[in-house]
Amino acid sequence: MAGTAVSRRRMLGVGAAAAGGSLLLGAAPAVPAQAGPKGGVRAVRAPALRPGDRVRVVAPAASPNPTNMARGIEILRGWGLEVELGEHVYARYGYLAGTDDERLADLDAALDDPGIRGVFAARGGYGTQRIVDRIDLSGLRRDPRVVVGFSDITSLHGRLWREARLVTFYGPMVNWTDSRTGPESVESLRRAVMTTDPVVITRDPGETAAPVLVPGRATGRLLGGCLTMLSTSIGAADVPSFDGALLFFEDVDEPPYSIDRMLTELRRTGVLRRIAGVVIGQITNSVGAPDQWDAVAVLRDRLGDLGVPVLGGLRLGHGSGQLTVPLGARATIDAEAGTLTVEPGVR
Repeated sequence: MAGTAVSRRRMLGVGAAAAGGSLLLGAAPAVPAQAGPKGGVRAVRAPALRPGDRVRVVAPAASPNPTNMARGIEILRGWGLEVELGEHVYARYGYLAGTDDERLADLDAALDDPGIRGVFAARGGYGTQRIVDRIDLSGLRRDPRVVVGFSDITSLHGRLWREARLVTFYGPMVNWTDSRTGPESVESLRRAVMTTDPVVITRDPGETAAPVLVPGRATGRLLGGCLTMLSTSIGAADVPSFDGALLFFEDVDEPPYSIDRMLTELRRTGVLRRIAGVVIGQITNSVGAPDQWDAVAVLRDRLGDLGVPVLGGLRLGHGSGQLTVPLGARATIDAEAGTLTVEPGVR
């Protein structure tokens, strides 16, 4: 549902990689100090969605496929939700769903309208970074609502947490494909946004990163998203502080050396020196040369010496059977048990 078969790294280029500084692990962190969001340090949870609630689908990045969108809308309506579309969801401007101003206008309208109780991303691709710094958060601070998306939407999650302390949801988008996100994915998303049950994700032995494990338990805010988006935003206003957090990441179409480069960047900028633990989602289609490290070897090399628990193999991300998890909520990993337990993301 990210909607792109092209490496996001190739599209973004090195981006903001240099913005985070270049100090070696163990030196003083180069990430700039972040002022706390207005309203204190407590997480803000939106009310759980209920049948009859209005939700808006917007496209902050690329334009979705109408057929896939129809399936996603059918799912949301099946829960009793009233689904509306942003004005420019199907617009096209190069590889984007309309101009920056058009996509921003749709997103601002969805975050500001007091009648909208949930905002769902149509798809990912690329483009959210181009507008994320200009989002108007005044309405959202007054009236928090559910926000759902993944992949390129990582930038939006980070900005909403950093500036409004809003718990958001890393899960499938409305550009739905049943072959990738079947009934279990549907139910995981529904339970996350429409119930106040804790979210429990269990390690899947079939996932690429499942062999990556450092024993231990750790608790902290679950923060992160697509590794490429995190890496290319270091030093920008959409990257939260990871101090004491459980860092979650996943990615797609990135060869092992590219994953190495991005994790090395997080080490050099001090991010990995201040976390409480690591949660690895789906590492999808990471293909390297036969005589070189694979993704598992890279993950073990870059994460195994951090001195914190590491749990790999969770179905969170671009792979088949994607599940939904709240970002910003307190969570606990038990690496040996293979579980991630997250507090409810709604109230």
